[in-house]
Amino acid sequence: RRGACAPVDPPSPDVSTTSCTQDTMVKSVVLALAFGSAAAFVSTPAVSTTATVAKATKEDMAALAEANPDFLGSSLGLWDPLGALNLDFWTLGNEGTIGYLRHSEIKHGRIA
Repeated sequence: RRGACAPVDPPSPDVSTTSCTQDTMVKSVVLALAFGSAAAFVSTPAVSTTATVAKATKEDMAALAEANPDFLGSSLGLWDPLGALNLDFWTLGNEGTIGYLRHSEIKHGRIA
């Protein structure tokens, strides 16, 4: 079995074991880099998402605000200065819009 790095009988001065080791190491590194970068082009597996439907009515929001035990919640009650409880986003209806707003507030770190 004679390859590029196989020992020669008698050993010649132009073939050294360090160059063979370096050749093998360079080939290994090139191969690892080639396969590592090829992984960037593999598509990610599809993740199934389940949608949670969150719907609430104006009455539910008023009951939630009145049930708030702190001073501000008990003194103000339901406070909706922009009238967001009367809006209709993307024809979801009033309950769907309230659910959408609550979901987005929870998602972005605010509690509704």
